[in-house]
Amino acid sequence: MLFLTKLRSLIKPLVSFLKWVALGLIMGVVGGLIGTAFYHTLNFVTGLRQGSPWLIFLLPLGGALTVGIYYLLRLKENHGTNDIIDLVLSNKRVSFAVAPAIYLSTAITHLFGGSAGREGAALQMGGSVASTLGRALRLKNEEQTALIISGMSAVFAGIFGTPLTACLFTMEFEAVGSIFSPALLPCFLSALVASKVAGLCGVHAETAVRDFAVDLNLSNTWKFVLLGIVVSLLGVAVCFVFHKAEYLAEKYIKSPWLRIVLGAVIIVALSFIFGNGKFNGAGMEMALSAIEGNAKWYFFAIKIIFTAITLAAGFKGGEIVPTFCIGATFGAVLGPVLGIDAGFAAALCLVGLFCATTNSPLASIALALEIFGSKSIYLFVLICVIAFAVSGRWGLYKSQIFRFSKLPTAESEKK
Repeated sequence: MLFLTKLRSLIKPLVSFLKWVALGLIMGVVGGLIGTAFYHTLNFVTGLRQGSPWLIFLLPLGGALTVGIYYLLRLKENHGTNDIIDLVLSNKRVSFAVAPAIYLSTAITHLFGGSAGREGAALQMGGSVASTLGRALRLKNEEQTALIISGMSAVFAGIFGTPLTACLFTMEFEAVGSIFSPALLPCFLSALVASKVAGLCGVHAETAVRDFAVDLNLSNTWKFVLLGIVVSLLGVAVCFVFHKAEYLAEKYIKSPWLRIVLGAVIIVALSFIFGNGKFNGAGMEMALSAIEGNAKWYFFAIKIIFTAITLAAGFKGGEIVPTFCIGATFGAVLGPVLGIDAGFAAALCLVGLFCATTNSPLASIALALEIFGSKSIYLFVLICVIAFAVSGRWGLYKSQIFRFSKLPTAESEKK
């Protein structure tokens, strides 16, 4: 009898392990295919916009189409990535309608020149598809939550080609101060498989071509500490502007139809003023150019304005890739002032601003490794640690919760 009890205690974890390996592999293949399709779709529509600059004048029509899609699919109260965070934290289901809605609306944003990213769409599509699969397999609530996180990780990795970042980010960003360890196995497997599937289908990972190898020593430490503090404050400013713009838009323009059309008109006007289309779209090309040392002093500020208006108006996509652009262009300007190579400072600030605005230090360090390599990893870690600590409770996602204080405090000791 004792032997059978011990045998069951060994078999049960093994069966559970095999189950989640299978689910992770399935989610990885599905997420990789979705990420591949989305990646090529956005590249296609972006190419159309860049080849036909007049498409920017149709942005108000694109805005109306976006609102129409969400009304048609009965998602008019959808709040994007924040909804996914709420559902994950409460072990609830994600509607399948979210996937086609965010896919189409993000493509519309990029086709007509809105300033938005793609990671928000990746998280929402992955969560939606995984939740639907979980219901079909009759998984329990806690199991569905783990599968949803795995789905988000898979599509994120499928689009960006950074599996470690995708795994850590999706476990870390919804609840600051904790890693959702029960989802670790399927989350990592799904991200790894998705990135491989996407790679086979022509998705190229975002990697920097420059080889950074800078040592940290007593004579230059203050420069990097100051850079970390300043980029942390920039992260606070970015979150404040994005949230304030959204709040004011919803307060003074109640109709989502009118709000998105007016926002589109403003973006069209700004695009006409600046004239080169540089600030339309996600901004990854500008970020990579900054890492080569090419950026003007005002680029980061204009990108903040374009993105804040685009998102406040109601266009879909995400905030993170524009944040990459903001951080990189800011760093390329500030770096030489501090005596730091412009391209290296751009890379540090790209990662640092990602950390400051998402409150996900482990994912940020992984991002540095996967994009920039390991030669100067300790400097990237230093920037991430400072950005995480100094940015306080600011963040892009309103639904994000803080399980612990970022720094030891007397209040935390009392608890």
